[in-house]
Amino acid sequence: MDTNCKRLSEEKCEEALSSPLPHTAFTASSVFTSGYAPGYAKLNRRGGAGGWSPQDSDSYPWLQVDLGNRRQVVAVATQGRYSSSDWTTRYRLLYSDTGRNWKPYHQDGNIWAFSGNSNTESVVRHDLAKGIMGRFLRFVPLDWSGEGRIGLRIEVYGCSYWADVINFDGQGVISYRFKVKKMKIIKDVIALKFKTSESEGVILHGEGQQGDYITLELRRAKLLLQINLGSNQYGSILGHTSVTSGSLLDDHHWHSVMIERYRRNVNFTLDTHTQHFRTNGEFDHLDLDYELSFGGMPYSGKPVGGGMKNFRGCMESINYNGDNITDLARRKKLDTSSFRNLSLSCVESHSFTVFFNATSFLQLPGRANQDVVSLGFQFRTWNADGLLLFSNLDDGTLEIALDDGKVGVHFNVTQMKNTRIDISSGSVLNDGQWHMVRLVAKENSVLLTIDGDEASAIRTTTPITIRTGGTYHLGGYFLPTLAPPTQKSFQGCMQAILLDDQPADMHAVEKGIVGAFENVSLDMCAIIDRCMPNHCEHGGRCKQTWDRFSCTCDGTGYTGATCHTSVFEQSCEAYKHLGRSSDTYWIDPDGSGPLGPFKVNCNMTEDKVWTTVVNNLPAQTSVTGSSRERRTVLQLNYSASMEQVTAITTSAEHCEQHVSYGCLMSRLLNTPDGTPYTWWVGRSSEKHFYWGGSGPGIQKCSCGIDRNCTDPKYDCNCDADHKQWREDSGLLVYKDHLPVSQVAVGDTNRLGSEAKLTVGPLRCQGDRNYWNAASFTTPSSYLHFSTFQGETSADISFYFKTSAPYGVFLENLGNTDFIRLELKSPTVISFSFDVGNGPVELAVHSATPLNDDQWHRVMAERNVKEAVLQLDLNYREARPAPPQGHTRLELFSQLYVGAAGGQRGFLGCIRSLRMNGVTLDLEERAKVTPGVKPGCQGHCTSYGMYCRNGGKCVEKYNGYSCDCTATAYDGPFCTKDVGGFFEAGTLVRYDFLSESAAANQDTSFVAQPSTPQEVNLTGEEVAFSFSTSNTPAILLYASSKTQDYLALVLRQNGTLQVRYNLGGLKEPFTIDVDQRNLANGQPHTINMSRSNRTITIQLDHYPPVSYSLPEASDTQFNLVKTLFLGKVFETGVIDPALIERYNTPGFIGCLSRVQFNGVTPLKTALRNLVADRPIDRHPDKPTDRQSVPVSYQGKLVESNCGASPLTIPPMSAATDPWRLDSGAEFPFNEERVIPDGVNRNSAIIGGIIAVVIFTILCTLAFLIRYMFRHKGSYHTNESKAAEPASGESADTTIIGTDPNPETIDESKKEWFI
Repeated sequence: MDTNCKRLSEEKCEEALSSPLPHTAFTASSVFTSGYAPGYAKLNRRGGAGGWSPQDSDSYPWLQVDLGNRRQVVAVATQGRYSSSDWTTRYRLLYSDTGRNWKPYHQDGNIWAFSGNSNTESVVRHDLAKGIMGRFLRFVPLDWSGEGRIGLRIEVYGCSYWADVINFDGQGVISYRFKVKKMKIIKDVIALKFKTSESEGVILHGEGQQGDYITLELRRAKLLLQINLGSNQYGSILGHTSVTSGSLLDDHHWHSVMIERYRRNVNFTLDTHTQHFRTNGEFDHLDLDYELSFGGMPYSGKPVGGGMKNFRGCMESINYNGDNITDLARRKKLDTSSFRNLSLSCVESHSFTVFFNATSFLQLPGRANQDVVSLGFQFRTWNADGLLLFSNLDDGTLEIALDDGKVGVHFNVTQMKNTRIDISSGSVLNDGQWHMVRLVAKENSVLLTIDGDEASAIRTTTPITIRTGGTYHLGGYFLPTLAPPTQKSFQGCMQAILLDDQPADMHAVEKGIVGAFENVSLDMCAIIDRCMPNHCEHGGRCKQTWDRFSCTCDGTGYTGATCHTSVFEQSCEAYKHLGRSSDTYWIDPDGSGPLGPFKVNCNMTEDKVWTTVVNNLPAQTSVTGSSRERRTVLQLNYSASMEQVTAITTSAEHCEQHVSYGCLMSRLLNTPDGTPYTWWVGRSSEKHFYWGGSGPGIQKCSCGIDRNCTDPKYDCNCDADHKQWREDSGLLVYKDHLPVSQVAVGDTNRLGSEAKLTVGPLRCQGDRNYWNAASFTTPSSYLHFSTFQGETSADISFYFKTSAPYGVFLENLGNTDFIRLELKSPTVISFSFDVGNGPVELAVHSATPLNDDQWHRVMAERNVKEAVLQLDLNYREARPAPPQGHTRLELFSQLYVGAAGGQRGFLGCIRSLRMNGVTLDLEERAKVTPGVKPGCQGHCTSYGMYCRNGGKCVEKYNGYSCDCTATAYDGPFCTKDVGGFFEAGTLVRYDFLSESAAANQDTSFVAQPSTPQEVNLTGEEVAFSFSTSNTPAILLYASSKTQDYLALVLRQNGTLQVRYNLGGLKEPFTIDVDQRNLANGQPHTINMSRSNRTITIQLDHYPPVSYSLPEASDTQFNLVKTLFLGKVFETGVIDPALIERYNTPGFIGCLSRVQFNGVTPLKTALRNLVADRPIDRHPDKPTDRQSVPVSYQGKLVESNCGASPLTIPPMSAATDPWRLDSGAEFPFNEERVIPDGVNRNSAIIGGIIAVVIFTILCTLAFLIRYMFRHKGSYHTNESKAAEPASGESADTTIIGTDPNPETIDESKKEWFI
């Protein structure tokens, strides 16, 4: 039934409106000859010359039809002139109620240009996207046949239109009285149409004594709707809601308004643009008293309406909740006594507007040879610059121009000598509003006034004599002149032109009687507000000129031409796969969607990524005085909104939140069958009666699940109601209920009872959206989804990997519109679409093949400004949208992913497919689709590069992890240094096992990398970093079952020495690596390698240096046995020089990332220290040496204090990046590192002596302190390794002795002290 009614309604509005009209209803700007008269311009008619044609000299041709009355027009059709070469290929359509003040037809935010004919007989019809109402229509040809001239026959389709009209004179107000004194309204529907030339005025108003009100008014030619459903007297509930819509509404054309309200939900529609919003506050009813007034404020109104102007203009079809207000007013059923004379017809505006573009000018006559220049006009524009008026005076020039939003007047008078006067006034006059300019110049006086504001008038008294030239150019000047104007043209509108105190007769100009013009549109202002509606998304600020707009996205978190695309990643998981480490990051889970970006803590562990959102509830929050009847409700606010947190939990694989309830005579849940004393509220505002460690529907605590509560009769420790502190704590893990938003505590009102509540941060792990993937195994397989909705703004992003050379990623079709993303060749990605202006294709070319079975990222975006295609963040192609044309992408078919109609199907994997911020569930759809499998393997080929320092990439279903077992590093990417702090006497010993022992090694250590056992080494790879302030010391010592050894030691002066004894030499081969003192408390790194005789050593970031073993030396390190760090404790033959000079008291400081031929002794020792924490290990008392190759003596505490190497390349001070004024980032606070001993300039002898004496004294003081501090420690450490005090922990030992602090900053401070 409804469909038939709709069809009948459409048929009723399909009448041919112009064919039945008489010839007199047709007029034109000109006629070629009498046979070409406009009356012959009827579709399919052959009378006269077969259509209308204007004169060839007509500079502004148009054909006009008078429909007799206002009509609703839904379509137009055109034809060329019969049997000729004359037709129109492009035209504009104007409409008007009066034959004056024309309005161009708009579509897609532009003045629309219709495509016309390509021959004489075919009919081209255009259905209007939005119907128009008017009595007069004008067809304005823009282009025509190149073989002939303009030729036109037309038809207009539509139906009759009638409505009650009321003219408001700025005084009268219509009062609609309610049937009862007070109205409590839950639903409103208000509809009306208005037109006005005023920029201010109240259209409707209603108010109540309780403070409720509704007001619709014009402010600065924009429509402002204000609603207040109620505020309370304490100010905690503020109901005022204000919404603005539209722009340039003072154009004296009809605009339709509809306000639909149900409770707090409001639809506010102006013309075709609808805004949806919810009113502020908590109330649903609009409480109004007495009446609702239209056209202004009621005379009994409250001071809230003070200073607000009444509406001046016309309204029609006013409806309020089903009552036709205009009809009631016409029948005098409403109070209209405030009108002097109620007019039921619209009084039209008398202004005549002129519209200029960049090539326009209007030449008008003035009065010549006058000694006074008196000019006035109104203008409106969006451009900050433009020529408003120019005139050649008898003895100079006059220019009025818009310069940076100000009106400037420039007189250039020659006279006896050149005199120039420049004055300016106003600001931001390019705001689209009408502004009035008034200029009066006479002898010795020039006065410029803007908008009639005398207070801001600019006056100059420079002596000047003026004689007018009698001709004025407005909007442009293109003729040659000796003193040309600073601006050439103007884009905008003018009206109320006054020249030499005479109003310009624009009707005479239109008829060609006076003046001249070119490319000017008369009696219309075609200004368009391109920022309304605002295409700048996410709070982007819109700026515009006459023909374009731009968006400023600063501070929004979004980028692109319309601020559509988020600059942040969607999750912590995404940041990890960019190689980022644990930190605080901004994330945007829905990308271009409505949720804004927010900060979270990302913890990248070895195999998981945790996202943490904190709340504001202090730990151990005390609660007293609550009962079941009056519970204390604790509100939790998070660092993100509930919608943002929900986006995290929805996509996460697992979420948890720790809760703890400490109780002293305060029951928690009581019994499973009873009403709980305390509950918590989750994200959906639902109450939950289970506690941490339990699950939904189980009214228990963790101890009740594990059956280990204090009192077995209860399921919570606190429910036993003991007079001593108890606790119930655990994890809430049902993520659909998280996060905790409220906790209501209800049993702390008894004497002595108290509760302490802790709610930890929300922690979520994983991102299912990021890894949501599907594998396409056949060329004809595809997934289908609902139609993609991206009319004016669309973005698509995904990852793909394939070994196929081509394939369509996705496609969605419309009638003619479509959108498609495709792999066109192994190196080309294509993004093509059509929004009605013809197909557009963007392509990016990769330098390397894309079918390499690695993940590649594609991002495509199309909006009203541009289209962009980006590949792997490296390749980008952008295409601006055409300035005129269609902008809406209209699709209707299903969205196909993986193929286009079965052709050129994609083979491979697609994951994380997001369209306008929504992730498509590929996995779920793939489960029920033949030829498509959920998920995708093979992530290491793309992300394995993030596993550093020899870490091994391990495949996972959702991503990958880095196995750092064989490295000296830890962390999610094997980049975290593993180091330890060594006290005096601390050593680490690593035994290289025999082959039989290695074969019997416990399986838990099979993965431990090892050096070839008991073989003759011809090369070593040694790497580590260290920091210390103490010398001498042994850093590393490798012994053998022979007399061969390798040692790296710090000498007494802090220099590094490498000692090799491989046999064949009387003394060990020594290398003094550098003359610098490395015992300066700063981190240093050593990389050393040997291959046969060649030894290469790199210290810090200095260039590597090569050395050679003497020819007499052996090149084999025979039977390597043990590796020592920090101190040597070895039986057998040992170089006595090492023991005597360097082994006492041992290394004091930090060692980090120690690696010897694939062995990581320090990391292995520290990991065993964590696993077997109870006692210290001792070399003479090994624990299961066959299973654990590492042991240690003394206190070994994990620390990264030696982790960051000093990076000082040899360079001049001017280019030294460690200088404080260089701006480089470095791990120092205040002090400056000064290289010593390199290229010192000569200084004064006295200064040198003073420095030497001071150095000697400091050294003696340090040695005395050092000897007393470590007296006896050598004997203690060299004896049978006596046990330290059992009660002494590693932490207390460090705090007590403090030989070398654990952090870089602290060690640095000690060094400078």
